[in-house]
Amino acid sequence: MNLPNTLTLGRIFLVPLLVVVLLTSFDGKSVLGVSNEMLGAAIFALASITDWLDGYLARRRGQVTGLGEWMDPLADKLLITAALISLVQLGRAPAWMVAVILGREFAVTVMRSFIYARGHSLPASMIGKIKMVAQVVAILALILGPGHIEAFYVLGHIALWIATLAALVSAVDYTRRFNAALGRRPVPRDERSSAERRTPAAPARGRISA
Repeated sequence: MNLPNTLTLGRIFLVPLLVVVLLTSFDGKSVLGVSNEMLGAAIFALASITDWLDGYLARRRGQVTGLGEWMDPLADKLLITAALISLVQLGRAPAWMVAVILGREFAVTVMRSFIYARGHSLPASMIGKIKMVAQVVAILALILGPGHIEAFYVLGHIALWIATLAALVSAVDYTRRFNAALGRRPVPRDERSSAERRTPAAPARGRISA
């Protein structure tokens, strides 16, 4: 358990805390004088920062591990899923949009895992990165909007539309590349080991969830 993996594990532990803060009705709608929304946004922002920081530190310190590459996308999926479902429960995000985004997330994860098992990879596309940024902005804005800055609420819905459209477009793109990758010869495990030492087949840590 090096520092990057500890940060990733910390992000996983922040997920239930985020859900509790957003969905629990505290007396006076505040925790230690801070509203649910402000505290929830702070937790989500902190978790999002660790998503960037753990990948940066892992590469900078040469501490990229199999455990970290497995935990990092899992932590991302848990965080985004918990935040979006909480927003649906609060009535701030349409359920069908969240279903599209999360459906795409899990479909891409399955495709990536299958292709990686064959010795190839499905690297993140630019549209996938746009989706990731849009959904982070949407979540933060929709958490903060009502009762604080109404313009954030409008911004949140615009960003959510962008994330939904980007999710659909990137899903089509990943499916096309997945079908193309299926036509390539599977790489035997012994050949794969030597190839990975030269050029890693898996996306860099911190980039896999786009």
